[in-house]
Amino acid sequence: VQLQASGGGLVQAGGSLRLSCAASGRTFSSYAMSWFRQAPGKERELVAAISWGGGSTYYKDSVKGRFTISRDNAKNRVYLQMNSLKPEDTAVYYCASSPRGTWTTFEYDYWGQGTQVTVSS
Repeated sequence: VQLQASGGGLVQAGGSLRLSCAASGRTFSSYAMSWFRQAPGKERELVAAISWGGGSTYYKDSVKGRFTISRDNAKNRVYLQMNSLKPEDTAVYYCASSPRGTWTTFEYDYWGQGTQVTVSS
């Protein structure tokens, strides 16, 4: 299984970015997907997750109302739309695949390479 994250960049506070993660190697539509981030000197943290069919989602409290996770199973892609970005959102963002259809077990088996998001104040 391969996960390829893209879409990061440099944006001013208040701006938007859309991250994309392309998956290959197994039946994408059967598995939950998640986005993590890791800022310098900090632990990797779960930002958002989505179930196999998109009917159930999870968001870290600090991104609720600003970030939206979605998926297109026909294109084998998961997205993270990030609006109203803040400097504290600066991190390397990773997509991850779950071995299950639900995100509620918080299990992950494959990881993408990460894409840098930098928000300037």
